Amino acid sequence: MASTTTLDDATSHHDTHNEAHADAHDHGPGSWTRIFTTTNHKDIGSMYLWFSLFMFFVGGGMALLIRAELFQPGLQIVQPEVFNSLTTVHALIMIFGAVMPAFTGFANWLIPMQIGAADMAFPRMNNWSFWLMIPAAILLFASFAVPGGAAGSGWTLYPPLSIQGGLGVDMTILAIHILGASSIMGSINIITTLLNLRAPGMTLMKMPMFCWTWLITAYLMIAVMPVLAGAITMLLTDRHFGTSFFNAAGGGDPTMFMHIFWFFGHPEVYILILPAFGIVSQIIPTFSRKPLFGYASMVYATASIALLSFIVWGHHMFTVGMPAQGQLFFMYATMLIAVPTGVKIFNWIATMWRGSLSFETPMLFCIGFLCMFTLGGFSGLVLAVVPVDITLHNTYYVVAHFHYVLFPGAIWGLMAGVYFWLPKFTGRMYNETLGKWHFWLSAISFNITFFPQHFLGLAGMPRRIPDYALQFAEWNMVSSIGAFILGFSQLLFVWNVVSCIRSGAKAEAKQWEGAESLEWTHLPSPVPYHTFETAPIVK
Repeated sequence: MASTTTLDDATSHHDTHNEAHADAHDHGPGSWTRIFTTTNHKDIGSMYLWFSLFMFFVGGGMALLIRAELFQPGLQIVQPEVFNSLTTVHALIMIFGAVMPAFTGFANWLIPMQIGAADMAFPRMNNWSFWLMIPAAILLFASFAVPGGAAGSGWTLYPPLSIQGGLGVDMTILAIHILGASSIMGSINIITTLLNLRAPGMTLMKMPMFCWTWLITAYLMIAVMPVLAGAITMLLTDRHFGTSFFNAAGGGDPTMFMHIFWFFGHPEVYILILPAFGIVSQIIPTFSRKPLFGYASMVYATASIALLSFIVWGHHMFTVGMPAQGQLFFMYATMLIAVPTGVKIFNWIATMWRGSLSFETPMLFCIGFLCMFTLGGFSGLVLAVVPVDITLHNTYYVVAHFHYVLFPGAIWGLMAGVYFWLPKFTGRMYNETLGKWHFWLSAISFNITFFPQHFLGLAGMPRRIPDYALQFAEWNMVSSIGAFILGFSQLLFVWNVVSCIRSGAKAEAKQWEGAESLEWTHLPSPVPYHTFETAPIVK
């Protein structure tokens, strides 16, 4: 693997010193003070991960309410306006509250360890970027309790619904602003750390792929978060200050909001998936006992995906009446993005080819990721074709497509990462049997939940509706049953993580035989409170 490293004698001595003094400096400040004031990258990484796990279950609870309502035709459990709020807030929580903070948690834990740095570049800003997320989450939750309820315009906040909504929309806009500020601060920190704090000899092209994917993701965030902030600020002035950017009644153009939003929204999809690519690129070589195939091409493919993500936003808008030339441009640009993505998938398969494979839980999640993400990519290519998209736009086919990309893509990538690095983080080993049960239950129930939604979309069932015609009843029932199995099988994951932390068997410093990055080869398990007191020298 291109990130394989060796240390000279002096550094090996430092490593022994680290192990000998692990207990001496394993504990930072006292517990309560430490939670609020810590600047240690591992503490902050853990707080991000716990926060994202909590939000994952809150967002998942909303998803189960949605599926319970759709179990059969007619209005069962919630009123239509509450249903709209659930679909909106479920998406916002999963994107901004679960997936992005979880990847940031991994970035905080792993980047300093993988590049041989003592900590992140701006430790205090790191603390601040985490604590900004708490008031944002409270605002999103509290928006259900205000008159008019939470925003019900879909996570895209399209006008005119977002202009007409009540106080809940304003709270949502403020929450997104705060979360955006947190993301930008985190991104600045990650870029500065990766460019300036690498150990001697750690060139950019020796960095582990996880570091590369995060470097590119952080640049994406800095580029597009201000675009979203601009769009929702204009929305706010339309609502309260008499402007008419998007208000058709005052001569504004709702389609302009869609252009601005999706200029943020499409790169955001890659912000949610690129760090998962990095995690998978660490795990597959480890359990194949082979270096990553085509390291340089993986770096260039990741950068290509990021650049191309800026020119495909219009494929979300084929039905707004854009001219044929615009439709053709966005169609071909969307198909072009499949090329670097295909390069990555080919490289992962080539890494496994003729490797000495073993199928521990992290590897199972990565193989599941590979199969399901590829399937989601194919349905994306189907939607890239203009006449097909015009037919399927705003149907359940689109819901199936993006859940096939995001659940097995982002969330399985995260779970693979948790199982892979948990022994390093905690010094204890999770229950392998329980991990495999978690994977297989998740894989089967995920497909029961979302595969039928392709059929529903092809049959014409629109998304974001609480009631539907009788002809859609059977597949909706199947989908809802799958969703409940999927939701409750995630409790196995929590049980496994908590029991690992409390009473797991002791983990080795190099728990996985094929792992070659710095955190496995030169740090004990668990990692001491101060990771590297002197930087390792990479050869």
